[in-house]
Amino acid sequence: MRIDVIAALPDIVRGPIQHSIVGRAQDKGAVEIEVHDLREFAEGKHRQIDDYPFGGGAGMVLKPEPIFASIDAIKDAHGEPDEVIFLTPDGEPFDQPMANRLSMAEHLVLLAGHYKGVDQRVRDELVTLEVSIGDYVLSGGELPALVLIDAVARLQPGVLGDASSALTDSFQDGLLDAPVYTRPAEYRGLRVPPVLRSGNHAAITEWRDTVRIEKTRRRRPDLLEDPAAETG
Repeated sequence: MRIDVIAALPDIVRGPIQHSIVGRAQDKGAVEIEVHDLREFAEGKHRQIDDYPFGGGAGMVLKPEPIFASIDAIKDAHGEPDEVIFLTPDGEPFDQPMANRLSMAEHLVLLAGHYKGVDQRVRDELVTLEVSIGDYVLSGGELPALVLIDAVARLQPGVLGDASSALTDSFQDGLLDAPVYTRPAEYRGLRVPPVLRSGNHAAITEWRDTVRIEKTRRRRPDLLEDPAAETG
């Protein structure tokens, strides 16, 4: 998989992607990530990437020219991407099914918004998918881009030490994950549930399924609106 990120503040993205699972994914060759500084594609002496909105109003808007130029350059070098994704608060909510789907792509372009937003012509002509990581507003799309990269990179074959680990994560089957414990079996009077130490794998599976449903009903009852989620 190749991921190109276009950002007004590229250093916010460049640092974190060198570490942890995303860094490991790149080291293994499972993911290739290139971060592009939007200003490198801007014209004029000052390489201006934003301007005042037509019609007035507060805030600045990212200009269309550098964004069109950056995406044109990426397409010329690497071909047509599977998706051009704009990270924006009014986009489609990002969830595990979307992460699963995007992990199957060969090439993603992520456009990190900034300031008041981007010129609508960019969204109309270039963007194929608009994504939000939650119902709140951040200073820019760089952090949401990192969230999407991490969620997608960890699903690439060979990235996780145990491939089955991703399959048991929260939301993979519509339920939250069960509690997990490790040694010691007792700490400060707090004990690991006996069933997890029983060696009875059928009983352990039944316990985990029951706890997952109870936890989901308590914390995220909206996930159980689909009857299929309760049965996994």
